[in-house]
Amino acid sequence: MGLRLAVERDAWARQLGQTAQALPGLIPVVKGNGYGFGRHALMPFAVEHTQPGDQIAVGTVYEAGDVPAGRTALVLTPHVDALPHDLRADTVLTVGSSLHVAALQRQGWHGRVAVKLSSSMQRYGVMPDEVGALLDMLTEADGSIDSFSIHLPLVGTPESHTAEIEAWVSELNRRAVSGSSTRIAVSHIPPGAYAALRGHHPEIEWHHRAGTSLWHGDKSLLHLTADVLDVRTVAEGEMAGYRGIAIPVHGHLVMVAAGSAHGVRNLDDGLSPFHHRRRRLTLLEPPHMHTSMLFVPDGEPVPAVGERVDVQRPLTTTAIDELHWVP
Repeated sequence: MGLRLAVERDAWARQLGQTAQALPGLIPVVKGNGYGFGRHALMPFAVEHTQPGDQIAVGTVYEAGDVPAGRTALVLTPHVDALPHDLRADTVLTVGSSLHVAALQRQGWHGRVAVKLSSSMQRYGVMPDEVGALLDMLTEADGSIDSFSIHLPLVGTPESHTAEIEAWVSELNRRAVSGSSTRIAVSHIPPGAYAALRGHHPEIEWHHRAGTSLWHGDKSLLHLTADVLDVRTVAEGEMAGYRGIAIPVHGHLVMVAAGSAHGVRNLDDGLSPFHHRRRRLTLLEPPHMHTSMLFVPDGEPVPAVGERVDVQRPLTTTAIDELHWVP
């Protein structure tokens, strides 16, 4: 079975519903590796918590085809190359600069776009002094603005994030592009601050893009484990592994079915991500492809073949072999 993500389905689904209820105008984000679940595994839940015609956000134009009919794909990453030939006409593409608009115009795109506004994250996003020129380009090309979006950083306070959003609302008002038809999507802002924004600006149609907070709301319901494939006894001084590592003391080598192909590696502090019976297991060498070699000294508990060990890795960078729903 390799690397398995086990999810306590009933409790997880309840938490998912509670989060969705607290975020009116929710745009579920299903991108990349599907937050560890896989995009196809999450898409039915995204559909369940949206209405026909609502948007589901994906990472790139290459993921837009995952969004089923009846829902609209919102592509979060700008695209500057040839568009896929099978891209649905109702897809909403993101632009964060005049160059992004020009790239879409070269491809003959006449669909809707979401205008990404700059934030303190300082990724792509149009600056206040550039937004007028970008909007003029879209108007001249008969482009249709679906919405504006603000992607906030993970750091900062609800107050600082709200201040950034309020500054953009003022800017849009100054340019007379805000009002009852204006849609603004925000991210990384807690439900309370989001509700306050909606209350302060009822003239705006607000949306909340949620990914990690939606799918990983209660991490205690998610369990990442890997199979033990083999165990062998080794003596001090023997050599093992790709790099010919000397065994430090008598003990056991434990081969686990998770490695670099799964996105599994040493933790940032160099420690092993593997645990057994609440004890950290030592890596003999860095994980390789589909197997990691662990070393357990004599006298410590040794996992048996067929047992599963716990794996400590961020799910957003992990490719699992199996998703297991636990009632």
